[in-house]
Amino acid sequence: MIRTLFCILTGFLFVMQAGAQGITAPEQGVGVIYNRETALNLKVTTNKGWAPGLEWGRLRTYYRTTYYFASLGEIKHPKEQRQSADPSISRSFRPYIYGKQNTLYTLRTGWGVKRYFSEKAKHKGVALGVSYSFGPTLGLLKPYYLAIRRPSPDNPGNSRIIHERYTEENASIFLDNTRILGASPITKGLSELSLLPGANASLAFHMDWGAFDEMVKAMEIGLMVDVFPKSAPILISDQNTPLFFNFFVNFQFGKRR
Repeated sequence: MIRTLFCILTGFLFVMQAGAQGITAPEQGVGVIYNRETALNLKVTTNKGWAPGLEWGRLRTYYRTTYYFASLGEIKHPKEQRQSADPSISRSFRPYIYGKQNTLYTLRTGWGVKRYFSEKAKHKGVALGVSYSFGPTLGLLKPYYLAIRRPSPDNPGNSRIIHERYTEENASIFLDNTRILGASPITKGLSELSLLPGANASLAFHMDWGAFDEMVKAMEIGLMVDVFPKSAPILISDQNTPLFFNFFVNFQFGKRR
């Protein structure tokens, strides 16, 4: 997917260069019809993450819009691999990620700018430009629970199912594939959330179909980064990192007024 996005980005570089050669200034006396816009965002990232959100902005000129945004999402470690338990052992549990100790959810907020390269209102065509943003991120770490088979204390010949999170004390059992039945319900661990504040930034090519029409219909392809003051403890390993880079595609739908 990264290779595909890179090819798309390269193609848009040539398109924008060709479009910039035909830029014409807006007619004298023509003003911006709309002053504000609100849009829903649906962002998909290359690490199989997601980030739906809301964006509200102000149209400063034909070529510049400033905006604020807020989005929810999940950051996944690049080494995460989803797998299933042996079907003969378990048929009722969700696939699990071996060696995972926390799920990292994010609340991203911030401020950004869209800059267009050409006039678009007269021709009702695709407006090309760039967008960039930055702001704070509130990371929420939720313990990752597994359904694990343990011997019954009353009858060692039988077993019972226990939902457990990783600890140093149960490491040998938590990492034993023969005991893992699958992932626990997603609600397990919600009462044990911990905070991990950080920051985010993004840079993208912006394409808007009728950038000053009443309806917002846009798409962005770009690069985003999330950074935290310490390594995010997602996996049970020394491969955790405080820095996450992702390519993304963002679809925007909304309204101007």
